[in-house]
Amino acid sequence: MALTLEDVHRIAHLARIEIDAAAATEVHRKLEAIFAMINELQAVDTNGIVPMSHAQDVMLPLRDDVVTERDRHALFQSVAPAVEDGLYLVPKVIE
Repeated sequence: MALTLEDVHRIAHLARIEIDAAAATEVHRKLEAIFAMINELQAVDTNGIVPMSHAQDVMLPLRDDVVTERDRHALFQSVAPAVEDGLYLVPKVIE
């Protein structure tokens, strides 16, 4: 699909961008270069290529899943205004 200078002006109008003829010509040239690169990428045969989640084959270091802090919920709930059965009670705000 070829992009025309009229298309650039129309896109600028839709985006509410004021653009003069010289700037429109420059934008048109840059967009044509971008579309040419996209066409080059689309021409590459990617059949049989497995998608990667990262450019390098790296693994994040994992740590042991162990408890590092002691249970202090009783201390936290001792300063709460209202607690019942281990749950914080809050005032009703929606009727």
